Amino acid sequence: MSQLRNSYLFFYNLFQAFGWGLSLFRILSNFISTNSVNGTFSSAGELICLLQSLAFLEVIHGAIGIVPSGFVLPLLQWGGRIHFLLAIVRRIHEVQELPSVFITFVAWSLSEVIRYSHYALNCLGNPPNWITFIRYNAFIVLYPIGVFLGEMWLMYQALPYIKKENLYADSLPFSYYKFVTVCITSLLNLYNLPFRLSVQVLLFCYPFLWMKLYLHVFKQRRSKLGKQQKKKPN
Repeated sequence: MSQLRNSYLFFYNLFQAFGWGLSLFRILSNFISTNSVNGTFSSAGELICLLQSLAFLEVIHGAIGIVPSGFVLPLLQWGGRIHFLLAIVRRIHEVQELPSVFITFVAWSLSEVIRYSHYALNCLGNPPNWITFIRYNAFIVLYPIGVFLGEMWLMYQALPYIKKENLYADSLPFSYYKFVTVCITSLLNLYNLPFRLSVQVLLFCYPFLWMKLYLHVFKQRRSKLGKQQKKKPN
């Protein structure tokens, strides 16, 4: 059973590493050929949507215990990215040519190629020290770039289109634009703050929700790199 599990995880992570590598290749090829970030979504957007949708398997992996990560953190990351991709970027064509899409997709692709390559090699035994070092250091830069210069910036830029088009009015029994801020609007009303400010406060809170994931990887970093240091000969 252990060998079957490792084989499955190896091929899953290998598939994801290859897919994200292909996404990165398409994005950079488009950038080099056009000398522009325009066309980023058309070159790799659908593939990234597919890869991120398949990543729900990682939530299942944690829930049934075939990986030690649990399901809460994978679910938070998966849910946040799927909402960003399918509800905003894929739906609102006006934002697909923005530089923030290019920044997000490059940061995601780089981090996922590294992460899934490390996971795949880990299924075969102890991965090389260099890939472990890159895995637990590259995220320090790539994760904040993807969140602050990519996701948050794009969500803010998308707000006028969400409001103008009354997005998802036909499929949701409430305003999607207002739903984005419903978790904090009631608190802000205590201080009579305007609704637009509530949107800005939500975007301010976004990195703190993301910080739990970020600090979790820092905890893993201390553990993994600490083990490497212990293995080095004196």
